[in-house]
Amino acid sequence: MIAARFGTFRGLVRLLLAHAELLAGRGAIRVGRPEDVRRLVFICHGNICRSAFADVAARRAGLSVASFGLSTESGKPAHPPATEAALRLGHDMSDHRATDLPDYAPQEGDLLLAMETRQLRRIAADPRLGHLPRSLLGLYTRPAVPHLHDPYSLSDAYMDICLARIETAVPVLRAAFPQAMARRAVAPGDPEIAPA
Repeated sequence: MIAARFGTFRGLVRLLLAHAELLAGRGAIRVGRPEDVRRLVFICHGNICRSAFADVAARRAGLSVASFGLSTESGKPAHPPATEAALRLGHDMSDHRATDLPDYAPQEGDLLLAMETRQLRRIAADPRLGHLPRSLLGLYTRPAVPHLHDPYSLSDAYMDICLARIETAVPVLRAAFPQAMARRAVAPGDPEIAPA
């Protein structure tokens, strides 16, 4: 039960600690005005599971997005079990390639969305990124889950649950940040993207 819902016992503990941090006002969240957000930037450890999937799912929904990992290698493909889980949800991650933190180029209007509070603290302490608005992606999932535990090397059942949770955030993000909708022409054969 714990393994399927939270990944590991550590995942459950980190979820409880994330709730406590947020209640104490120590979550390192700093969100500006929603109307100023022009791009959503998803962040996790390796940019091959959680943030990679968020990037693909949100991009498919018409949002302007980017993603990077705090400790990865640029150009690395998505983790095969994540790719398989994404396909079960109807998303193709086969073209995703990881971006390492030094290769991420901040833009005006970026909102950084991390998976864990410890990632937010690291971003807040980074001289290049500390000034940017930031939050937790899990605060936009339904139900809200402030810690999205890393599914890398865990069960297929947890990978499915983790990515499905992330997918629930996409319509919430579209509604919360309408200025982050990508400005692109719809290609022939692409489904029309209705406004939020």
